[in-house]
Formats: sequence, C-alpha cells, structure tokens
Amino acid sequence: MNEVRIAAISDQSLDLDAHLAAVEDPALGGVTTFIGRVRDNDPDATTPVVGLEYSSHPDAEATLRRIAEQAAADAVGEARVAVAVSHRIGRLDVGDAAVVIAVAAEHRAEAFEVCRAVIEDIKTSLPVWKRQVESDGSTSWKGIGG
Repeated sequence: MNEVRIAAISDQSLDLDAHLAAVEDPALGGVTTFIGRVRDNDPDATTPVVGLEYSSHPDAEATLRRIAEQAAADAVGEARVAVAVSHRIGRLDVGDAAVVIAVAAEHRAEAFEVCRAVIEDIKTSLPVWKRQVESDGSTSWKGIGG
C-alpha cells in the first residue's frame, strides 16, 4: 500500500521533522530525505544570489500530490511506500529550504528510488516559478525545469 501523507505548497518554513513524523511506520525500515535549499550562487548569475521568490499555479498542490502518488506507484515490486513532500512559496533567503521530501519504504532501494523520482518530477512538472534575486539588485525568472 502506498500513501502520500503530505503534499503541500506552503508559504511557511518547511519542517523536516514534521515530514519524518508523517512517514513514520514500524513496517517501513528505509527512510530517505531530500532538502533543497536556496544557495548563494547560480551559473547564470553575474553576482551572488541573495534570495528566491517562488510563486505557484493554483493547481500546484494537486500536481505535487500526483507527482508523489506516481513515484510511489512506480516503486519496485509490491513495496510499501509513504511519502511526505512540500514546496515553499514566497520570499526565501539563502539557506532556506525550498523543498522537503521524506520517503519511507520497506527497503532502502525503494526509498531512494521514490525520493529521487519525486524531486526529478518536481523540477520538470510542478507549476512553480522562481524569481532569482542577485546582490546587485538584478533579477531573473526561472520556470519549470529551471
């Protein structure tokens, strides 16, 4: 049985411990996490990055749930999987978590596989856009896949 226990778009700080608690299950022994943080650099930036401003389509949360459900459904064999995933919107500073994912599965291979599938699909399919802000005041928009 696969479960998506959290699939949220939030304007609040993301809490890894809440995601870990959501996937807690005595039958699931492999737990993986991914945290995507705002970094102070980007290959396209000419000066240091000081923040990101995320915005989302109204359907983004439903899309995020579908992404997590699909990744869990595609898990190898009959493995049980639990997924908790959130993406932040609004203004984020360097070091802030933009994405938090926790996956629990019966075995580590499935946990890693599902976690990676979720983040890769978020990068290509989630209708969330970011405006990158540099230290010189310049900005640039990056869409899905950016």
